[in-house]
Amino acid sequence: MTIIADLKTTATSFDGKNLIDYDRYPIAQPGHALRQKIIEKVKVNLAADGCALLDGFLSEFGLGIILNEALERRSTAYFSNNNRTNAYFSAPDPSLPNTHPVNIMMDRTNGFITSDQFEPTTNACQFYHWHPLPRFLADCLDKDQLYIYADPISNMIINVCSPGTQFNCHFDTNEFTITMLLKSASSGGYFEYAPAIRTADDENYQEVAEVLGGKSDRVKRLQLKPGDLQFFLGRYALHQVTKNTGDDDRLLIIMSFTEQPDVVGSKQRVKHLYGRLAKVHQPGAGTQ
Repeated sequence: MTIIADLKTTATSFDGKNLIDYDRYPIAQPGHALRQKIIEKVKVNLAADGCALLDGFLSEFGLGIILNEALERRSTAYFSNNNRTNAYFSAPDPSLPNTHPVNIMMDRTNGFITSDQFEPTTNACQFYHWHPLPRFLADCLDKDQLYIYADPISNMIINVCSPGTQFNCHFDTNEFTITMLLKSASSGGYFEYAPAIRTADDENYQEVAEVLGGKSDRVKRLQLKPGDLQFFLGRYALHQVTKNTGDDDRLLIIMSFTEQPDVVGSKQRVKHLYGRLAKVHQPGAGTQ
């Protein structure tokens, strides 16, 4: 049986079923046949190419509420001035050729609305802490236990791609990500990925370089719609959000969970991506 950490909600009256299309996604009922069918479908899709989509997961009502909360905090979005990076978020290596993926630097121009901008009473925050959600996600990911990501800056964030910005090709440091599109770009802003292009034992630099050079046929484009929930195994899949060529923001909520308790982001990565640190980003804190 899947065991989930005891996650405290901020309001006992909160019911996440009101924010999702519960007739299609009865995630709060562990014995429900439809819930199990959804879990098996997610597992099959993740095994196939590391990506699974639950379309229309958020109800129209839920999408509107969470989107409005993001829009109310849009002015707080942080856009880094230091936005040239490689796919690994690492320093270049002068001992390697300029054409090596480690030395291919790209523009990362998107911004983030950070977790600390959302009060505990917001629907987005309460939904993130709603017990049935991580239990369902853990079942889909075949994990015994999931914990809320303990980083107060980046555990539940909004990825903001304003007009003309993009999130360059990269690998994630964590095994999986859970995202829900809140608002599409009117043009561009596509999610693209090359599934399982590297492994724990092989970085496969040659094919990574081909993707970065636009010479690979293994790149897929996912057709996301507002309200869709996406599971993505991004540690070994090279992926990006293409440039927003429209005239309004693309907004995506990212909810992070971990398999170990008390995990926070590394001081360098959090500072680079989000512009500030919290007390937990001190020597000795658990990092990811």
